[in-house]
Amino acid sequence: MTTTANASSSAAHDAQAHANQFALLGQRRFAPFFWTQFAGAANDNLFKFAFTVMVTYQLQLSWMPPAMAGLVIGALFILPYLLFSATAGQLTDKLDKTKMIRFVKNIEIVIMLIAAWGFVRADAVVLLACVFLMGLHSTLFGPVKFAYLPQVLDSRELTGGNGMVEMGTFVAILLGQVAGGLLVAVPQIGHTSVAAACVLLALVGRAVAQAIPAAPATDPGLRINWNPVSETWRNLKLAHGNVVVFRSLLGISWMWFFGATFLSQFPSFAKEVLHGDEQVASLLLVVFSVGIGIGSLLCETLSRRQVEIGLVPLGAIGMSVFAIDLYFASRALPALGDLGLGAFLRQSAHWRVLADLGLLSLFAGLYSVPMYALIQMRSQPTHRARIIAANNILNALFMIGSAIIAGALLKTGFTIPQIFLIIGIANAVVAFYIFMLVPEYLLRFVAWVLSRVVYRFGVKGSEHIPSEGAAVLVCNHVSFIDAVLLMAASPRPIRFIMDHRIFAVPVLGWLFRLAKAIPIAPQKEDPAAYEEAFRQAVQVLREGDLLAIFPEGAITRDGLLQPFKGGVMKILEAARAEGIEPPVVPMALTNLWGSFFSRIEVREGQNVAMVRPFRRGYFSRVGLNVGDAVPYSDVRPDVLQQRVSGLMGA
Repeated sequence: MTTTANASSSAAHDAQAHANQFALLGQRRFAPFFWTQFAGAANDNLFKFAFTVMVTYQLQLSWMPPAMAGLVIGALFILPYLLFSATAGQLTDKLDKTKMIRFVKNIEIVIMLIAAWGFVRADAVVLLACVFLMGLHSTLFGPVKFAYLPQVLDSRELTGGNGMVEMGTFVAILLGQVAGGLLVAVPQIGHTSVAAACVLLALVGRAVAQAIPAAPATDPGLRINWNPVSETWRNLKLAHGNVVVFRSLLGISWMWFFGATFLSQFPSFAKEVLHGDEQVASLLLVVFSVGIGIGSLLCETLSRRQVEIGLVPLGAIGMSVFAIDLYFASRALPALGDLGLGAFLRQSAHWRVLADLGLLSLFAGLYSVPMYALIQMRSQPTHRARIIAANNILNALFMIGSAIIAGALLKTGFTIPQIFLIIGIANAVVAFYIFMLVPEYLLRFVAWVLSRVVYRFGVKGSEHIPSEGAAVLVCNHVSFIDAVLLMAASPRPIRFIMDHRIFAVPVLGWLFRLAKAIPIAPQKEDPAAYEEAFRQAVQVLREGDLLAIFPEGAITRDGLLQPFKGGVMKILEAARAEGIEPPVVPMALTNLWGSFFSRIEVREGQNVAMVRPFRRGYFSRVGLNVGDAVPYSDVRPDVLQQRVSGLMGA
């Protein structure tokens, strides 16, 4: 994590001190930043929505009819993301992020003063210019927003911190739009009220920003390339250099495509399909925003306070299921006239529509927050803001694509429910494609399901698993799913050395091949495969990754710890010859002997596994105890065996 030593120490202390993500709101490293971005998001939407309502209902502009107002305002706001995101990413990497935040908030005050003048004069041209300028303000703030968090939060706090920010953003959007619509409609003083509210929110955001602690530059020597075209291309190539990060960027951009399709259709959906009035359209926005917020906040609880990308496939499944069901729930609703909010809610069929909408947005929250956290954690700190800028560019392109495709489908005669159906099916296809390209998502999902649904899996001492750098993990071998449970316990990918015979086990063998596990055979049986396994193991350490080995050499047949073999020493000696001395972390799986995947059953005199499903019932409790790293000079098979044995009884 790139920051000063004192800041790192303070963040580590605060990470241990708080119990959950809400406690971050009581800490200076997070709370002022949270409320600054909250005020900015609220102001963006108060301003845009008030202006949209004013053009739609109050001004008569021949050059911008009401039907075009929302499209023009939205396009102007998003244009700076395409033009200036690359520059914003460079500035954020080069400058102190706190100074950058304060500079952006100063710009917001100036823009809102101009906008206030435009509201008082009812000057649409001035306000359109301010829409573009507020888009520029948001473009500059975007990379800071997501690059700041990994600099001040511990890796175990990233999911919770991102969940809070995501929740806060959607709540701010909702409150801003509601306030903008109500204020601009106040007779005689509506425009003045909006003007005052916009300036006040900008001032509040700037005042709170003053309390944000320093966040030093991650690449102060960076030379700014002011050419947005060449820098945009360079940023996209930079992001493409890390395959997992780049494909995660595509996954997030798809989520914005998905969400923008629904948000843009709410007014028409409420009027033409649900036969409701403006209040019903507002209710849809409320339900969608609340769903995103709840899903975002659930991520920390469901992920054991680590970056758990196994939630992403779960989110994708939920998004598709409820988007498709929304089609079936809304395709044949009776036309009952223009329903007010009360009449709409009295129809039981409408509750299914609201449930589908709320649940698909909840799962969208589960989908997006871990992806953002993964990008923050896996991006090189010196380039992090530029990677996020690339994400903003892709998001803008996908949202524009969403508007074009939805518009084309409507013109060719598709109904809004049919568009929801198409998007739901497309989401399933796109998600499957991404998960095949980046199998880590699928592997983590399987690990999450096993550790949360099949078992009640508890981890003690997970802080001993290094958050960065090479390390060797040694563990007892109790069952066929030991590796899957270790995956669930670690926020980082693990490469396993495993007996070649386990790759012949149906399903599990496919999963381990997907995880790029390293097969090893006895030296007498296959000398070439034996040597290749050690070569690959050293390569894993050379690349700074986690390597796991089960030193017993085979799954226990009696539940007892078997003598450790010397393979781990051969790996460490080969690594040391290349100047690598990784820490060795002992760990022990507990209470797994006797489960379905352990060799407790006896058939024809042989100990076998997987013959009696749920032999210990449902949700049986299993655990993993992780110990302190063994100093490199003390590593010997008997010492490691003793450490693991002690952890088995902990």
